[in-house]
Amino acid sequence: MAEVKSMFWEVRPKQGQLSIEDVNTMVLCKPKLLPLKSLTLEKLEKMQQAAQNTTHQQEMAEKEKQ
Repeated sequence: MAEVKSMFWEVRPKQGQLSIEDVNTMVLCKPKLLPLKSLTLEKLEKMQQAAQNTTHQQEMAEKEKQ
């Protein structure tokens, strides 16, 4: 096989210890908490509660008139 010449070459220290810094390790991060209810669902529940309150007030007003 033909030898491929590279423009990069290895450099090894003549003294000391050879260390490799590119080691893949697990990194822990903060957990991402998701809301139990979506914002849309909360808005719909508020709208439904408001509608129930208005109908309840109208029914009470009709009972007072009678």
